[in-house]
Amino acid sequence: MSLHDSAVELAPDLVRLRRALHRDPEVGLDLPRTQEKVLAALDGLPLEITTGSALTSVAAVLRGGRPGPVVLLRGDMDALPVAERAPVPFASRNGAMHACGHDLHTAMLVGAAQLLAANRAEVAGDVVLMFQPGEEGWDGARAMLAEGVLDVAGRRPVAAYALHVASAAVPRGVVATRSGPLLAASGTLKVTVHGEGGHGSAPHRAADPIPATCEMVIALQTMVTRRFDVFDPVVVTVGVLRAGTRCNVIPETAEFEATVRTFSAQAAARVADASVALVRQIAAAHGLRAEVAYEPEYPLTVNDDAETGFLESTVRAVFGEQRLARMPNPLTGSEDFSRVLDEIPGAMAMLGVCAPGTDPAVTAYNHSPHAQFDDALLADGAALYAELAMRRLTAVA
Repeated sequence: MSLHDSAVELAPDLVRLRRALHRDPEVGLDLPRTQEKVLAALDGLPLEITTGSALTSVAAVLRGGRPGPVVLLRGDMDALPVAERAPVPFASRNGAMHACGHDLHTAMLVGAAQLLAANRAEVAGDVVLMFQPGEEGWDGARAMLAEGVLDVAGRRPVAAYALHVASAAVPRGVVATRSGPLLAASGTLKVTVHGEGGHGSAPHRAADPIPATCEMVIALQTMVTRRFDVFDPVVVTVGVLRAGTRCNVIPETAEFEATVRTFSAQAAARVADASVALVRQIAAAHGLRAEVAYEPEYPLTVNDDAETGFLESTVRAVFGEQRLARMPNPLTGSEDFSRVLDEIPGAMAMLGVCAPGTDPAVTAYNHSPHAQFDDALLADGAALYAELAMRRLTAVA
């Protein structure tokens, strides 16, 4: 029986786990209920399990029956602070949502652990299963690296792989990837504009921070189009804007936060300097003061050429050529799996899991409160994780 056939037999259990995780999502680095579910699902398997100190991570090592190197498989576990609006019977009701599909990643990695354990005698080396909290802006990968996840097997992995599901854009069942840059680097621009409050009927007696803040938001978009090379793209999106309490009160302050995405170290450095200077100069032009902070977040996610080729050949062997797509361009999303790939050669791929009967070109994408993910693809993800580990270990054994 193939690994995929075995995964299909496990599918009902994986669906139950995924839906239990989906009903009860947790945000950030502290996911105690999620960790408890994962540990229960791994219970009884021949694994050496380590849990995190600074975060509720799980690192499980499967020792193969034959000698060989180490391969790492990663699945993230955290949700988003999004109120779910997807019409599914197992929807979350606690104000958070697995709107990026990390519940599927977790269930797939549990399935891979079960498949690898069942075939342990044929595993030529060791496999590290990295169950990570805090991918959604909390830098959980950095914390797990600091706690030694890359050395938990006693020696460092020779390769690392991760899958990420997509509720849109990627056709259902298709694995999409590319060598080189896959996902953008990210940073956050945080701004507080300080003025003087007053009555809305007499703005000349106050120093209104709101018009200056609006000007900053628009000027940042113009800056991107006029000061950066279109072939080295930069994205600046303001996602938070706060000011005021009533329409007839000029507030003391206005605040906004923007996410910044780049694809080169040069662009990242330039946009950090340029955005901070632009905001301060606009504030000064209005006779105001701006507190500005630019915080780098995740580095560029770069797939190793050789490991991407290996991942693609594995997809072809397991699912056929029709299930593989080469992405012509990287995505502007970002990932802290980039930190693992900075240390270990490896590759990440997207797996299309849009709901049956939907058009991936127009259906709700990851992070939407309406996003839906087809858990019928859990067996495919689990099998692909396990195949990547077993085939890669055999290739270097």
